[in-house]
Amino acid sequence: MSGQGLDFITDRIPHRPPFLWLDRVCELTETSIRAEKTIEPDLDIFTGHYPDYPLMPGVLLCEAVFQAGALLIGELSGRDETISGVPVLARIQGAKFKREVRPGETISIEARLKEKVGPAWFFKGTVRVQGKVAVQVEFSCALKG
Repeated sequence: MSGQGLDFITDRIPHRPPFLWLDRVCELTETSIRAEKTIEPDLDIFTGHYPDYPLMPGVLLCEAVFQAGALLIGELSGRDETISGVPVLARIQGAKFKREVRPGETISIEARLKEKVGPAWFFKGTVRVQGKVAVQVEFSCALKG
């Protein structure tokens, strides 16, 4: 499955603008997802982070990865009625920031399912810009509600 846009995304996760950090799904399998987000230059964030050298905050790059993982969970739960609830971030581990992301760039976001244990889903995620790693992070989500 590939090439899905905003409706596909919002049908599977509870996130909405202005806090939705995925524009489109490029690839989706049973264990991984690759999505993209164009970082618009006019985001309010850049007026304060930083006015003379605008950078996309690393925490929001991680959030994009977390949302991709949640979307993968949402897609799989739509196929399996035994999986239900809202995916909530449970753990962040080993975040590494390797490259800046600037206004106008498009990020490629990947989340790969490493393991599922009961209601917990363990992932490894990456954000790339122009093919180069910007962020790597491991995280887990749990289904709530």
